Amino acid sequence: MSKKALITGVTGQDGSYLAEFLLEKGYEVHGMVRRSSTEKRERIDHLESNPNFHVHYGDLSDSMSIMRLVGMIKPDEIYNLAAQSHVGVSFDVPEYTADVVATGVLRVLEAVRLCGLEKTCRIYQASTSELYGKVEEVPQRETTPFHPYSPYAVAKQYGYWIVKEYREAYNMFCCSGILFNHESERRGETFVTRKISLAAARIAQGKQDKLYLGNLSSLRDWGYAKDYVECMWLILQHEKPEDFVIATGVQHSVREFCEYAFREAGIELEFQGEGMDEVGIDKATGKVVIEVSKEFYRPTDVVNLWGDPTKAKTELGWNPTKTTFEELVKIMVKHDMELVAKEN
Repeated sequence: MSKKALITGVTGQDGSYLAEFLLEKGYEVHGMVRRSSTEKRERIDHLESNPNFHVHYGDLSDSMSIMRLVGMIKPDEIYNLAAQSHVGVSFDVPEYTADVVATGVLRVLEAVRLCGLEKTCRIYQASTSELYGKVEEVPQRETTPFHPYSPYAVAKQYGYWIVKEYREAYNMFCCSGILFNHESERRGETFVTRKISLAAARIAQGKQDKLYLGNLSSLRDWGYAKDYVECMWLILQHEKPEDFVIATGVQHSVREFCEYAFREAGIELEFQGEGMDEVGIDKATGKVVIEVSKEFYRPTDVVNLWGDPTKAKTELGWNPTKTTFEELVKIMVKHDMELVAKEN
């Protein structure tokens, strides 16, 4: 009998890569999607014809739908990846973010417990480096104190602690993967890395004049989402339930990401000025192609995320730098150069 997995948020970047990964492993994969008037499933369209892949409607804000799916599928593994996952947007919709990102985790755990699967079903919770927020230690590891700095991060902290509570109170195999920033060509276009790779392609092809960004000095630990889903799976194959930092251990600024991305698109950048007055200039033309906008600064901004993946490397045998930062940027820009070339 093949293992059965339920993935919430299967249409997202991580969900689509994880579904591919598990299908290759011989799993029967069930994906939960929210009903909306426009069915955006381009990330999983190619999987729909696979007889081992099944899509179901459900919502993390609706405990009955989760209970129904868990009871019907009886999964061996659940990967809770669904969320309102945009940090900036969480300031605009804090209540909805709390309901889905915090209470949604509780609904999944309770569904497993009430369906009598607490001894057979392993649960992975997608946690986040945003828990560290206003960082108290560099780099951040499993023992670093949390200091969440956005409504999204505060909601994720509840998710982290409720997973730990169910693990200890009910002896359930449930774990959190504290993922640092992970990107890919499937990243949503409102996220800064994809915004940069698309803008680089559009500016290089004369279809956009400028890119507007927030704090160019923000530091992040960026990895490739396709590599990170393997670590999610490894966490649930581990002999005991534990939480792990998933990161590369290498840090870059938003400015550096811009430099690499624009170079891949054929534009050498030079940065001048500081803070709000900093600009990125195309060396060849002298034209300003990047400007800083106050609009993209947050009420509280996290500026220094840098993970220590030692535990995942030593205990799980995971390779965090299978895809380097430079290779990640190259993959994203190559994809977007081809995508932009097809635009009208």
